[in-house]
Amino acid sequence: MAGEKFLVHCVLAMLLIALVAGAKEPAVCNIPLTKLDLCRPAVTGEHPPPPTKQCCGLIKRANLTCLCDYKAALPAMNINPTKAFALPKICKCNQPIPAKCKGKF
Repeated sequence: MAGEKFLVHCVLAMLLIALVAGAKEPAVCNIPLTKLDLCRPAVTGEHPPPPTKQCCGLIKRANLTCLCDYKAALPAMNINPTKAFALPKICKCNQPIPAKCKGKF
């Protein structure tokens, strides 16, 4: 639980830095924060629908190595990490999944 709180604080600090630095749109791992919910249906629930084209567009631009750093926080956001890290393959993303993202969560 303490690790999740620390991660949330880190994300909030990154957002604040991005806003202060004059970023056009705050983003995490190359994904604009305003568009994160585009992939939520595909990574939540027991039998999620396939990702949309918009979701796959985000995944193709995402920094997967960066996203791996957040895998421990995903369950706290009701996101299934296994389903989340399956998106690049489902979306036919050319980026390989970093080794630290693979395996059980």
